[in-house]
Amino acid sequence: MSLPVRKFDAVVVGAGGSGMRAALELARGNLKVAVVSKVFPTRSHTVAAQGGIAAPLANSGDDNWHWHMYDTVKGSGFLGDQDAIEYMCRHAIEAVVELEHMGMPFDRLENGKIYQRPFGGHTQNYGSSKMALRACAAADRTGHAMLHTLYQQNVRANTRFFVEWMALDLVRDSRDGTVLGVTALEMETGEVYILQAKATILATGGAGRIYWATTNAMINTGDGLGMVARAGLPLEDMEFWQFHPTGVAGAGVLITEGVRGEGGYLVNARGERFMERYDPNLKDLATRDVVSRAITTEIKDGRGCGPERDHVLLKLDHLGPDVIKQRLPGIREIAIKFANVDPIRDPIPVVPTVHYQMGGIPTNYRGQVVTPEGNNPEAIVPGVYAIGECACVSVHGANRLGTNSLLDLLVFGKAAGGQVIEDLSYLPKAHRELPKEAADRPLARLARLAVSKQGERVSEVSAALRKTMQAHCGVFRFPDLLAEGVAKVTEICERARHLHIDDRSKVFNTARVEALEVQNLVETAIATVVSAEARKESRGAQARIDFPDRDDKNWLKHTLWYKEDNRLAYKPVHVRPLSVEPFKPKDPESQADAWDAEAADPARTAALLLGSS
Repeated sequence: MSLPVRKFDAVVVGAGGSGMRAALELARGNLKVAVVSKVFPTRSHTVAAQGGIAAPLANSGDDNWHWHMYDTVKGSGFLGDQDAIEYMCRHAIEAVVELEHMGMPFDRLENGKIYQRPFGGHTQNYGSSKMALRACAAADRTGHAMLHTLYQQNVRANTRFFVEWMALDLVRDSRDGTVLGVTALEMETGEVYILQAKATILATGGAGRIYWATTNAMINTGDGLGMVARAGLPLEDMEFWQFHPTGVAGAGVLITEGVRGEGGYLVNARGERFMERYDPNLKDLATRDVVSRAITTEIKDGRGCGPERDHVLLKLDHLGPDVIKQRLPGIREIAIKFANVDPIRDPIPVVPTVHYQMGGIPTNYRGQVVTPEGNNPEAIVPGVYAIGECACVSVHGANRLGTNSLLDLLVFGKAAGGQVIEDLSYLPKAHRELPKEAADRPLARLARLAVSKQGERVSEVSAALRKTMQAHCGVFRFPDLLAEGVAKVTEICERARHLHIDDRSKVFNTARVEALEVQNLVETAIATVVSAEARKESRGAQARIDFPDRDDKNWLKHTLWYKEDNRLAYKPVHVRPLSVEPFKPKDPESQADAWDAEAADPARTAALLLGSS
């Protein structure tokens, strides 16, 4: 079956922060650019980011990019690639100043400079107890301000948007593996097109919807990850998922770390500021993995709050009404709507909630997708790039620092755009001829949904997946639960191959879109649980009860998962920066300090986590 073809110099899949920053760079380079998005661009999930953008401007205290780089390397559990981390930190100030010149409405100090607040894990002088004020904020709606600024600039640059379109699969030339564009579904008509391009940039965001309790929007279904996996390329470090310490209990809506940066703190049922026990120096502004484990331990040990003792409390009433209304207006609105408390008077009930995916599509710091080939562990895949949360550069390693995510979007979005412009300058003006089988895979998936007379309900498969992942691959990971999780998710993957929908119409068939999204989610979930079960250590967000220590001798390496036979491979971490001396791993501290491995009860922990949803 032949499909209509639209040709572009570059296609960007995803209209969040990274996608729009890349598209802006391309449009300014006079390329013909198409941005494909399931939702209107300013509804992309970047809009939910609250706390700020990390940049060592030193507007309110001493700071420099070397300190920022150290914090990022240490926060990553030393699994982050230090060349990419240096690149990001060195370009942070430039990225923020560019946004400011585009018109982003940052909060201001009295002297007119950009307001900066402290954030977890960001320190002065290479990890001292003194916090760095590094997060450039627009109240508690930084992502919202950034996304609108980038969208306006793209409109000005005549970027072409395909709104309410869903990318289905990569078009790959079987002769040499070059990616030639994507197949995409226009939701309004139900028609499938080939969007042919000399460069395809994946900026599809994360896949937090594989978990039951998550801060992620409904659109975060790992579409780019599924596309890459089905194309035969690996996914990297998928075992590492960040549980944000403060999601609203019972709702999962994010409460920014900026609340604690402004002076808020956590208490248990006894009214104790318990973080002093887990990190005496940084306390409530410790890294997110440490705070999440601390909260879960407090709950597990019976010091949780509420009738079910299933959450802790975040106090900020002592900050006063003026600070809350000026710096945290969105948080107050969320607390009133979703927790039925006004933080000016009462604390907010919070619990760890899945927030961010550290792993993803393997790339270098120029955004080019890489894969092992022969003796080269990172051969460049021609024609395809990945940026943002769907990519694994890897600057976040085993655990991301707060406010580094928005910085990641800006720095690597621009870098990928610049690399595409350079790469296309060496290519002929004419597009390659498309292979005859260009659309076979997505058309076969759509055909199965169209002709199925019975099968699995999308809602039931989705619910089973999310509950399984929450119970078997959560904050704490137990060997028996992980092994059981691999078996259960494998079974769910098989169920996802036999989905059935009742709606056979073409126009705005949301049931069909949801079925396609579930097929992407199962790829992400099986990659996660298989990789987590195989990694026999605790590092960053991977906290195994049976292996409580970080093992640099055997596990200072990146995981690569392949869809074919759930095969795992590994590649080395980039321990050499671009221009400075490496930060060598310090002696690992046992994760057992944060919990009692002997007393840990996997069934109770799983029940508590599911109950918190």
